[in-house]
Amino acid sequence: MLKIENLTGGYINIPVLKDITFSVDDGQLVGLIGLNGAGKSTTINEIIGLLRPYKGSIKIDGVSLEEDPTAYRKKIGFIPETPSLYEELTLAEHIETIAMAYDIEVSEALERAQPLLKTYRLLDRLDWYPSQFSKGMKQKVMIICAFIIDPSLFILDEPFLGLDPLAISDLIAYLEVEKEKGKSILMSTHVLDSAEKMCDAFVILHQGEIRAQGTLSDLRATFGNPKASLNDIYLALTTEV
Repeated sequence: MLKIENLTGGYINIPVLKDITFSVDDGQLVGLIGLNGAGKSTTINEIIGLLRPYKGSIKIDGVSLEEDPTAYRKKIGFIPETPSLYEELTLAEHIETIAMAYDIEVSEALERAQPLLKTYRLLDRLDWYPSQFSKGMKQKVMIICAFIIDPSLFILDEPFLGLDPLAISDLIAYLEVEKEKGKSILMSTHVLDSAEKMCDAFVILHQGEIRAQGTLSDLRATFGNPKASLNDIYLALTTEV
């Protein structure tokens, strides 16, 4: 479970988030929605530890970064918007590196990776380097690396970018399995049609504050439109000062 309480944060002398509070329960997928500049990336960077809060707390399964940095970081599987790979390492070596970083036996990590490698048609490319991969393939490698560590919390930042429709469908299916296992999932995306179908609840950020949160029904009530789609709600934000 991810629990954020009264979080104010941002960059040096540039506060972005203003006293936000929300949670992602076990077995729940929450969509983090907002216009560009609303604070979505800042929220993610605060959670993964790239930024430190001005005030407030962030805990995963009751553990904070300050209390136990190693245990906290091992609870997170992060899929960034832009794939970040080591150019000098093959796909197999990426898996091995992740295994060592998370104290997983290399043989166990490779075994966990097998279904994903098969699904994403990468089994015969374990000796490939990032320079040989397309953007979509690089994104698939990031997905594989996040899943093999078996985290408590998945954080996905625009995970569908660069993926073809089949790969998107496969990712959605894998996320459903992880939900059934009780994993918490926070996903930032502009693919609102998919988010509306996938997410159990939403956090709507606007100008660094939570404008609304809850199920789609809750959002409709907040925005006063009982038939609004998630896209309608997103567009309504553009009219707010």
